Amino acid sequence: MKKIFLTLILFITFFSLSNQKAIGQSQLDAETVNDLKNTTQFAIGVSDERHFKGALSMYDFLVENGVEITDYEIVVKGKIVAKLVKGSELEVFFQKYRSKVRVSLCSVAMKKQNVTKEQIIEGLVPVPTWSVRILQLQAKGYNTLTY
Repeated sequence: MKKIFLTLILFITFFSLSNQKAIGQSQLDAETVNDLKNTTQFAIGVSDERHFKGALSMYDFLVENGVEITDYEIVVKGKIVAKLVKGSELEVFFQKYRSKVRVSLCSVAMKKQNVTKEQIIEGLVPVPTWSVRILQLQAKGYNTLTY
């Protein structure tokens, strides 16, 4: 029940965050920060560029609000995998997060998009499948959110 509650808070925060860009980000209340401190591992599964950028921005938002993060992972599937290659706009965007956030790419999506391990942004990690990685992170106790 606790994990469901924390995941719901992350979900609400994420959508609030994506709408806050135009008017400025708000601060989380003390109770929410306290609840989110019950875990320090977060994983977000995404399948498009908007959610990928939003998941990276959420990392900043959580840290700025005093949420301790020991592990933060974005698991990526779908056509966006083709945009996570060396020399892309997303490579530049990701630079700030390289040492803070792990990004795992679904190998099935890589194959469908004809993207090789040599082409992907340095530091991104191929995993067998998006679904199995999300399940693995849940088994390890991560708070997970998927889109």
